Amino acid sequence: MEGKMSWSVADAVDYKGFPADRSKTGGWVPAALILVVEVSERLSTMGIAVNLVTYLIGTMHLPSSMSANIVTDFMGTSFLLCLLGGFLADSFLGRYKTIAIFAAIQVLGTGGLALSTKLPQLRPPPCGSSTTATGEYCTKANGFQMGILYLALYVIAIGTGGLKSSVSGFGTDQFDEKDEKEKAQMAYFFNRFFLFISIGTLTAVTVLVYIQDEVGRSWAYGICSVSMFLAIIVFLYGTKRYRYKKSIGSPIVHIFQVIVAATRKRNMDHSIFNAASLYEDSPEASRIDRTDQFRFLDKASIITEGDFEKYSGASTPNPWKLCSVTRVEEVKMMIKLLPIWATTIIFWTTYAQMITFSVEQASTMERSIANFQIPAGSLTVFFVAAIMITLIVYDRLIMPLWKKWKGKPGFTNLQRIAIGLVLSTFGMVAAALCERKRLSVAKALGGTKATLPISVFLLIPQFFLVGSAEAFIYTGQLDFFITGSPKGMKTMSTGLFLTTLSLGFFVSSFLVSIVKRVTGSKDGQGWLADNIDRGRLDCFYGLLAVLGAINFVAYLACAAWYKPTKPKAAALQMGSTIVNGPGAEEKC
Repeated sequence: MEGKMSWSVADAVDYKGFPADRSKTGGWVPAALILVVEVSERLSTMGIAVNLVTYLIGTMHLPSSMSANIVTDFMGTSFLLCLLGGFLADSFLGRYKTIAIFAAIQVLGTGGLALSTKLPQLRPPPCGSSTTATGEYCTKANGFQMGILYLALYVIAIGTGGLKSSVSGFGTDQFDEKDEKEKAQMAYFFNRFFLFISIGTLTAVTVLVYIQDEVGRSWAYGICSVSMFLAIIVFLYGTKRYRYKKSIGSPIVHIFQVIVAATRKRNMDHSIFNAASLYEDSPEASRIDRTDQFRFLDKASIITEGDFEKYSGASTPNPWKLCSVTRVEEVKMMIKLLPIWATTIIFWTTYAQMITFSVEQASTMERSIANFQIPAGSLTVFFVAAIMITLIVYDRLIMPLWKKWKGKPGFTNLQRIAIGLVLSTFGMVAAALCERKRLSVAKALGGTKATLPISVFLLIPQFFLVGSAEAFIYTGQLDFFITGSPKGMKTMSTGLFLTTLSLGFFVSSFLVSIVKRVTGSKDGQGWLADNIDRGRLDCFYGLLAVLGAINFVAYLACAAWYKPTKPKAAALQMGSTIVNGPGAEEKC
């Protein structure tokens, strides 16, 4: 019996609900099957996003700034809905069902987008022969046509939101943290996860963008729909091999319970914390010591009259009046993530420019190699290449050298985020300098040529710097939010991480609108003119560089303040309470 138990994973079950057999479930093979869904999701999302701005300007005849905001709002909504997906996974569906259901929703969305770009009734007529580069003689898409496009895009956003919050968490569920071998495998899972994402992105910005421009957008979006359908089949094939973690309820509800319980006891004196018996019902092995930060929340664990209620003859605590010390500390752990969360948003605002204005820049520049015309959206291949090169160099060169020098397997998650923030700021500086050069060429020609005689490869530095930055920031953030959150809140923590992407895109839309309004003149020009050859996009990039530098200083302060909370090693247990004296406190 003991030999059989040694092969089971303590906190996981198989598809039948029995304890998961270590030899038959989990590991790299099921994790790879899960990542196939992520590859297909990234193929669809990025295949749409990186080239959507050219469709909105060239086919739907919308202004430049409006087109950029449509793209960033679409991406922002996709990642914001990850919170909804995480809530459903934790509270009702579980990660497996959440992935399957929302993947099917994305199939419908990409199929609808393929249809909307195929039917001529759903787009305005082509521009006449007298159309200029500004598009002023083109008919803009009407409300009905834009409505159908929005419907398809936001169905895709719903699918993306449900998927992304659960894929990484379900992937890590396939590794047992208590087993040294599997724990080491999980440490590499984050880099492999991002590498898979990059493969999907690389395919999107090369093959898919080429098909959009040369064959037809409906064909490209149809491929996205079919690929996700096939990914669902692959995902379902692994059903018997997966490990499933039992849901412990919605972490959002748990957080509100602590806040409500602490608010109800807000008039209690702080001085009693070291002398009073605090409620604790968590297993001793998983308990967390009380820390001294956010002491207001500690009031939620003080036992008072009326905290217990009788159900079926047994006395149990009302969770809206009394919470365990461990539950309170879990909420504190989530709160401590917020400063780092806030100071990484600006990076994703910078990232948003790579799939909007940088693509528009590329569309005005010389993109020919021999007789081959590079699609403007495919310039992001340098962005993806930078990500993959950075990951490989970090994995194969930096990590071994750092381990040999410092005795640690690579940079910490906070150090990786810091490196990414610095690189992204330099990326915006490079973008501003490149745009200044491009504008000088456009001004010299007086707007007489649609394609400027300046090589598109001048954009490579900004793509490469921001791409390298994403490699560090994405892996650092994902590691930070998953390892820094309580065990039962990892799906929510992943959703919290993904909201930094969401808010970064929304901040980009907000900045574009503000800059457009502040710098615009009566003739509609300004930093972000409808025709970028008449604007000052370099000033906008410069603004982002300044904001990035200010944000980096704020990040350093937040990183210095942050201290991780460690699980409790031992506890002095007295029935259903524990006594916390000065010696039991862990300064944070």
